[in-house]
Amino acid sequence: MAFKKIIRSICYFSDTVDTKLFDRLNQIAQKLEQHNYEIQTRRMCLNGMTIKEVDDAIEDDGLFVAVGSLNLSQAREQFDDFVNGGNNHFNLDITAGVSREDVAVLFDIIKMNASKTFNFTYLVNVPPSSPFFPSSNYERTGFSVGLQSTDLSAGCETIEQWLENMRTVWDEIINLFGEDDDFLGIDSSVAPLSDGDSSFVLVIERLHMPFPQAVTTDIFTRVSEFIKTQNPQPVGLCGLMFPCLEDAGLANYYADGEFTLERNLFLSLHCGLGIDTYPIGTDEKPERVLEVLQLLRTLSNRYQKPLAARFISDGVAKIGEKTDLQNQYLQEVVVRAL
Repeated sequence: MAFKKIIRSICYFSDTVDTKLFDRLNQIAQKLEQHNYEIQTRRMCLNGMTIKEVDDAIEDDGLFVAVGSLNLSQAREQFDDFVNGGNNHFNLDITAGVSREDVAVLFDIIKMNASKTFNFTYLVNVPPSSPFFPSSNYERTGFSVGLQSTDLSAGCETIEQWLENMRTVWDEIINLFGEDDDFLGIDSSVAPLSDGDSSFVLVIERLHMPFPQAVTTDIFTRVSEFIKTQNPQPVGLCGLMFPCLEDAGLANYYADGEFTLERNLFLSLHCGLGIDTYPIGTDEKPERVLEVLQLLRTLSNRYQKPLAARFISDGVAKIGEKTDLQNQYLQEVVVRAL
């Protein structure tokens, strides 16, 4: 194939950690690499273990790990291990309700180790087995894969060509793993990164029209419908990601005031997956965050749509100041009020 095939994440879900698990994850990666896939990250979502237990069990610093959803009490009990530990991730499920105490977790992360805001999110009605952190949750043992499918648009002249490239890759992955008992499926979410062909916004602009105009067309719903209905073995989120600071195109529009929280929520309502890597100032009011999360929860429950909220801070930048995130995946911006 002429296009670039990038696996953003291979994630193995398990309730135990042993050498067989590491061997299996490596075997999956090697099989994909033999078929010309570039592997960005290898991940594990481990059920029934604390953050400390996972950190103690995983010696590979390059492996992304998660414990899935914690309740508020568990998050508080394990808070110090999270902010002081390794490359671990978790989420708070606020489907049943959200409180000031839930919001306080975010602000305490900002205060104690702001870089860990990248490893934490709030979830509403999010299905299990997504390989995309920190939204992953264990349901059963096995693995799922997620692509950086924006890069499959390289060389395309139309949206339709890009979508057909996605279908081709999905079919190939099914041919590779479809008979494996532990293959859970493909999370066909469009997960962008950086710029060029990797940026969702820039792909849309190259193949369709400028982002601010595209928002009020059906282009995003068309792409969303395709990835939900044409994926031969869907699992996880299967929606469009609009990660403000991971997609350079979005970060630029944010800087220009063209990717407001309202626009983010509008897109999330009909095709997206929520608020993702969205900047927050250290002086933002917790009451404002609570209002946003309450709305997110209401919209998700009303439309039965998975939504998440991941806010990003460097621990220093206030509203009106530029970030210094020192994260290879994130763009720097001047923070706006929510």
